[in-house]
Amino acid sequence: MYTTDTICAIATAERGAIGIVRISGNDAITAADRIFTPKHGKPLRERPANSVIFGIISDDDDEIIDEVLATVFRAPHSYTGEDSVELACHGSRYILNKVLELLLKNGCRMANPGEYTQRAYLNGKMDLSQAEAVADLIASNSRASHRIAMNQMRGGISNKLADLRMKLLHLTSLLELELDFSDHEDLAFADRTELKNLTEEIVTEIERLTANFKHGNALKNGISVAIIGAPNVGKSTLLNALLRDSRAIVSNISGTTRDLIEDTREIDGVLFRFIDTAGLRETGDEIEQMGIERSVQAAKKAQIILLVTEPEVAYPIIETDEEQIVIKILNKTDDFQALHGIGIEWLETELIKVVPKINDDSVLITNLRHKQALENAYEAISRAKISIIHDISPDLVAEDLRLCVSFLGEIVGKINSDDILQNIFSHFCIGK
Repeated sequence: MYTTDTICAIATAERGAIGIVRISGNDAITAADRIFTPKHGKPLRERPANSVIFGIISDDDDEIIDEVLATVFRAPHSYTGEDSVELACHGSRYILNKVLELLLKNGCRMANPGEYTQRAYLNGKMDLSQAEAVADLIASNSRASHRIAMNQMRGGISNKLADLRMKLLHLTSLLELELDFSDHEDLAFADRTELKNLTEEIVTEIERLTANFKHGNALKNGISVAIIGAPNVGKSTLLNALLRDSRAIVSNISGTTRDLIEDTREIDGVLFRFIDTAGLRETGDEIEQMGIERSVQAAKKAQIILLVTEPEVAYPIIETDEEQIVIKILNKTDDFQALHGIGIEWLETELIKVVPKINDDSVLITNLRHKQALENAYEAISRAKISIIHDISPDLVAEDLRLCVSFLGEIVGKINSDDILQNIFSHFCIGK
């Protein structure tokens, strides 16, 4: 639950040269003033916003703890939308803990996990999808995942949904008017052709957004690539070549790989999760058979399958679905020789070719909560579409449109039933 307490926490990772303590809340500047003394000039409370002041932090016995830079932010122009101070200290764990201890003695409390971003959301500095993107940005481990998170944090998803919601709110408002004047049977405010076209547009857009979840989630967490083939065709050698490291044991003895070996590498900004698997063959060895079964399962789950063989050895037959990409590799030839790195550059290019391109304006769904809300919105708008086609009562259409608006609003945190009423007042003069 949101409170107006003044909170503090360390905002940087351990063992850095610099450590930042962040303070936010109504008394943030006052609390900082109690432990911070500027080298020159006025205290923090008399400084303008966005000031950076050099000074010292000392304890109750006037012992100097550290020389720091204090940055003052004043509401609403701060990350949280509240008065805030950031103290840039030396990165010593002792110093940072001591600063926290002094702040706790002077009216602050420790921030809860994610509380700064929660306050930013509650104070209207960002919507819910943007707040979630902050965590994704921090966790991003490739250029692709970073770009997706940045796009979301800058409002990529929000802007797309805002456009859909405004169109829905407009027509829902018109249907609400029809219901208000239901005693006039010949009165129709909402053009049925426009309404039908809009529902079809929104159905198509939600389908597109929902369908790209698989690609978006893969780009965010790494695209899975299963290396499949018979024993001794060079699967482990290929894994090592792709990773540029001796990750898997390479041997001429058949059945060396009995379990899945997985590691990641970023290629041209995209993170790939390469999975070396046990060679596919008939065997009476119970342990090896378990490894082969895991290989089959890995192939079913992978976005990309590298089907590897060598001259005079047939490619293994595996089941794939229409969304999986299969790249066939004939190893131990003049064109491709994993042991010597021949053909690896070509393979990396092929991998990048099949990855969806990400532009600065790309809107990809990577969050399961967003996907579930879109699926719920799709069900509601699909019902509305059918009702419009069959000329069913406008109150049922309006209800499904309201549900669609609500589900889309869940993604960005706008779950307010007054949206429709506000839309009516802003566009019409009722009762004139």
